[in-house]
Amino acid sequence: MSKDDEPWSLDPPRRSSLYASGDDQKMAVIRKAFQMFDTSKSGFIETTKIATILNTMGQLFDEGELNNLIRKNDPDHSGTVSFDGFAEIASHFLEEDDDANIQQELKEAFRLYDREGNGYITTGTLKEILAALDDNLTSRDLDGIIAEIDTDGSGTVDFDEFMEMMTGD
Repeated sequence: MSKDDEPWSLDPPRRSSLYASGDDQKMAVIRKAFQMFDTSKSGFIETTKIATILNTMGQLFDEGELNNLIRKNDPDHSGTVSFDGFAEIASHFLEEDDDANIQQELKEAFRLYDREGNGYITTGTLKEILAALDDNLTSRDLDGIIAEIDTDGSGTVDFDEFMEMMTGD
């Protein structure tokens, strides 16, 4: 067997601690969040959006600590990070939670957008949020994202749809 056949005999690529812990649910939440903001499907997101993403995920963070982690995961100062870099950053702030705590955190994040307390947010509100986060999104892009999220075609996104969007369940 050659060294090429044994990728882990060499130093493996840097991976988030979530990879090592095998925590599939948390990794699914991180992946979904990353994919939502990687609208160009380039495999990278802008570092300026990371705080917003963490807020969307219901995560508390120290801004100085976040900036240090961004610098560490964007060594060439390109202003972008890969999924692995984002996972490294996000996992630093994710607490070791059980499923009930994860659901509670997502409920709190949902409540930020459900300002009237109706139990849903309109797809129009969601479009505005997404457009504000990424001004490169076209109307067609936004419609595609909304179609994926609003699975019942109601024109609203309820907590279950939001939860599915964030966890992939």
